[in-house]
Amino acid sequence: MPDDNPSRPGRISNEDRTVSVVFNGEIYNYRQLRAELRSAGHQLYTTGDTEVIPHLYEELGTEFVHKLRGMFAIALYDEHQRRLILARDRLGKKPLFYAVHKDRLLFASEPRAILAVAPELAKVDHRTLMHFFYFGYIPDPKSVYSAIQKLPPGHILVYQDGNVRVSQYWDIPQFAEDESKSESEWLEQVEHELGESVRMRLISDVPLGVLLSGGVDSSTVVALMASASSAPVKTFSIAFDKQDFDERHHARMVARRFGTEHYELTMQPDFWRTLNKLTELLEEPLGDASLLPTYYICQLVRQHVKVALSGDGGDELFAGYDRYAINFQREIFRFIPHWAGQFYRGVLFPLLPRSMRGRRFLYNVSLPFRDRYLDSISHLAGNDRDRNIFSHEFLGLVEEAESPREIFETYYDHAPSAHPLGKLQYLDMKTNLAADILTKVDRMSMAASLETRAPLLDQIFVELAARIPARWKLNGREGKYLLKKLAGRLGVPAEVIYRPKQGFGVPLVHWFRKELKSGLHDILTEPRTAQRGYFDPVSVRRLLDEHGRGERDRSAELWLLLMFELWHRNFLEPARSGKLFTRPWSDSGPPRGRDVDESNRRAVCISSN
Repeated sequence: MPDDNPSRPGRISNEDRTVSVVFNGEIYNYRQLRAELRSAGHQLYTTGDTEVIPHLYEELGTEFVHKLRGMFAIALYDEHQRRLILARDRLGKKPLFYAVHKDRLLFASEPRAILAVAPELAKVDHRTLMHFFYFGYIPDPKSVYSAIQKLPPGHILVYQDGNVRVSQYWDIPQFAEDESKSESEWLEQVEHELGESVRMRLISDVPLGVLLSGGVDSSTVVALMASASSAPVKTFSIAFDKQDFDERHHARMVARRFGTEHYELTMQPDFWRTLNKLTELLEEPLGDASLLPTYYICQLVRQHVKVALSGDGGDELFAGYDRYAINFQREIFRFIPHWAGQFYRGVLFPLLPRSMRGRRFLYNVSLPFRDRYLDSISHLAGNDRDRNIFSHEFLGLVEEAESPREIFETYYDHAPSAHPLGKLQYLDMKTNLAADILTKVDRMSMAASLETRAPLLDQIFVELAARIPARWKLNGREGKYLLKKLAGRLGVPAEVIYRPKQGFGVPLVHWFRKELKSGLHDILTEPRTAQRGYFDPVSVRRLLDEHGRGERDRSAELWLLLMFELWHRNFLEPARSGKLFTRPWSDSGPPRGRDVDESNRRAVCISSN
């Protein structure tokens, strides 16, 4: 999109400068909105998208967000009413943090900027920290910092007279199971709406590309982009030297099929140097190991283009995760009486040796549907002898806190769906999608000064996908049923469409037993790690030994511990000491800064006085 005014920071105002906006993101329907505003008599002085926001606010007040189609974090100040409005896009593609501190509201795209103003806010919330250890991320609206919150996706915040009011303006719509259409009719509509979403995201005055994993989602985006582009599409893939994690063969097939200009990078990372950099950039601990290949591919892409489309959202919208199918398959064990499951989990399970085959499987299948799913996506748990590596002191601090599972249970129980698949999809979109997937992509792409766009997560397309009957998403054991049909119709090779799902995985299980074993052991057993008081050193050594000897795959748990410790060292400690901003940025410069001053070191402060 054209920049509103490259010569000044991102503040844009209305005609009399009584409504001012700072904005991070893109509004894809800005041309249509500009035409509507001009027809209504507004004077527009730029050619970009930011300027529509203050004028829409003049027309509609806080309802202006309903007109925006895109990804955004917005701060708007109304001088007449002396109120600040913060708004975040519907699905959480762009981050927005805030804190009320000393009669001021601090807000920024990053905790870094808030902590630069108030380093005393760098206090860890031990209760929300348990969410990270359970699930690998901290779901909105909480953050790892007790005094800093995230504005949830689809929400708006109004700060006026010293009061904060947060309200929801959009939610994932009813999973209504619209049975009025046939499979072919749904296929036509999905192709039309997704094609329109891709075309909207091709509007740019800079070169574009596609992140191509070799899976169905990104391959479908490539196919639609190729049909809408006159020039060859630029595609980018990453490869590993471990065959089980290498998708280059399938990415090359897609590239050949659609005649793309294809680039590859084989990942042989300077692991420790890169991970130290990433844990500083993240600013909160994140347990998604695919942030490593995401970081490297974004660095590759930025050498050639400034904007890239991705296939993010396909797994959530079309039930592509294997765990959905597995959870339904395990419903065959629902004949197990409730009392028998409780007896096994509470009495027998703790007594059985950890090495016993099927012990953990029986624990999982004895649970009811919802709880079985939550058990399958959790990692470390204080109430589970197998997964408890925490110190008594830390467990004492969080004893009174709500279970990390409560927010997940609430989303499932109150999901706008009568079908259990719709409930799982809603749960994942409210938690994993926003706090993990989109957070990872935003942080890693911004570290490379690369803008990523996700056509599958356009709100119009999301609303359409929510109405598709469950059987056209998960058909028996086959996820993404309808999306795969579309991919085939567009010419994506069948070998790509129907291969086993691989995902953007990382060979941690191999690395932690070989190349990285020594470094991992050193970091997790150092005195400074133990002295933090979070973990029981004996339990940590047990995890290291079990994994190192090949007895059990403990790579996921070890990765969480490693990410947490490196975040402590590389971000939290410097933030507390005020030394955070003396460190160099990544090679590509600061991650972002439209909501902070030009040095990217001060959050915007709004006083209640």
